[in-house]
Amino acid sequence: MAVNLAVPQADSLHPVPGVELGVAMAGVKKPGRKDLLVMRLAPGTAVAGVFTRNRFCAAPVILAKKHLKNEITALVVNTGNANAGTGDDGLKRALQVCDALAGHLGCEVHEVLPFSTGVIMEPLPAERIVAALPKALLAKSDWLSAAEAIMTTDTVPKAFSKKVRLSRGEVRVTGIAKGAGMIRPDMATMLGFIATDARISRANLQDLLERVADRSFNCISVDGDTSTNDSLILAATGRGPAPASGRDRLKLEAAVTDVARSLAQAIVRDGEGATKFVTVRVERGRSVEECRKVAYAIAHSPLVKTAFFASDPNLGRILAAVGNTGVEVNKMSLYLDEVLVASAGGRHPAYQEEQGVAAMKKPEFTVRAVLNRGKADATVWTCDLSFDYVKINAEYRT
Repeated sequence: MAVNLAVPQADSLHPVPGVELGVAMAGVKKPGRKDLLVMRLAPGTAVAGVFTRNRFCAAPVILAKKHLKNEITALVVNTGNANAGTGDDGLKRALQVCDALAGHLGCEVHEVLPFSTGVIMEPLPAERIVAALPKALLAKSDWLSAAEAIMTTDTVPKAFSKKVRLSRGEVRVTGIAKGAGMIRPDMATMLGFIATDARISRANLQDLLERVADRSFNCISVDGDTSTNDSLILAATGRGPAPASGRDRLKLEAAVTDVARSLAQAIVRDGEGATKFVTVRVERGRSVEECRKVAYAIAHSPLVKTAFFASDPNLGRILAAVGNTGVEVNKMSLYLDEVLVASAGGRHPAYQEEQGVAAMKKPEFTVRAVLNRGKADATVWTCDLSFDYVKINAEYRT
């Protein structure tokens, strides 16, 4: 069960002018389930993207990065097969899908961005996807259906939407994402697609997306593994107004960040087997990089995460994880929610074990490390590591 994460309501997700969505069942891995999404974009849409830094990246990532240099007409997304670890054959199959969609739309093959998610090192059944493309193009799907079509081990579709009023009128921001395991984006298996009708240049959109990704998807971890397929796309159709001032630009960026952060946190809340949603905040470090290093040391540690699952305030595990970073910790104070549990390198004299247990039994709590070395801070969101995580991944291919 996802941690405090409900299925989004379709009427809460605002349609974005200039974006058409079509969902179909291609039978990529299993018959009878939505597993194909086509996203058509109005002419002149600006598109930006950030992708996995895993050097063993998937064929669709290679093609998407190459095609992104052109004007983009459509995105095609399949679930059930990652088309990763498939060599030249994988590139040919991904290109086959792009070529077929381009033929239907009357555009060039390089105007199509492909995305895949699912099992690694299996040949992409391109012929099934190609055969289902007409059904997807005829469908008039909504954002909730699109979110459902890209799920793998997700238990809940992930979609969020906002409206923001700029000085020249209102714009919409709507996004979907998928991911529950192999999550530690570095720009997991994570895919995210956000669209807005705001008018913004491609160069400015790319800069905006990189800042947004750094404050959202690059602040989460389920299991510390960066996927071969991580991709985050932001499309601006230009069917709405353009930001007319610096204040407008800040308001638009804040709205995109809110949607991206909600999607990123939803991935953690729906982490495979997760029962706890944990905020890890590191304060008063010498740099943001130092704070993130400490935060991720806590968020990635299997010993810490299993202690989260057991509601066991085993402080030695947290201190050991921080100590492994090489950061000076003798002045550090450690809190579970508002309870000061450790200071000056050891257990705080007033701390009682029952206080730690009470904090960690909650479905959501915060681990806060105050380094007392500077003025920087950073926040990471993670989850616990449960029996079900092992079961889900042990049975993933069976």
